[in-house]
Amino acid sequence: QVQLVESGGGLVQAGGSLRLSCAASGRTFSRYAMGWFRQAPGQEREFVAVITRSAWTTYYADSVKGRFTISRDSAKNTVVLQMNLLEVDDTAVYYCAASSTYDKPTSVYKYDYWGQGTQVTVSS
Repeated sequence: QVQLVESGGGLVQAGGSLRLSCAASGRTFSRYAMGWFRQAPGQEREFVAVITRSAWTTYYADSVKGRFTISRDSAKNTVVLQMNLLEVDDTAVYYCAASSTYDKPTSVYKYDYWGQGTQVTVSS
């Protein structure tokens, strides 16, 4: 089992940056593909980014491509989402998730474990 704890959310002006971190418990971190999702009020949870177990491959939603970067540090059991050029539409609760079965999942249904989420608010 994996426990995930996100941190790094906050309030930032449009055009600014934030760095989200996800700390994973357990010694099997490297066995999981790790993803970030977000959920705005009244909307469904949506895919943001994913990084494979090997960290060789990343994949992004079109809405964040070129602005966000996902990375992982297996030695520290941490996944990071660097968010630059933030827009008001990026405002949401951001969730970290782990998938034991799929290599590059983009669907919420392909993830086994979720963090509690961290709020990101971008003001205009």
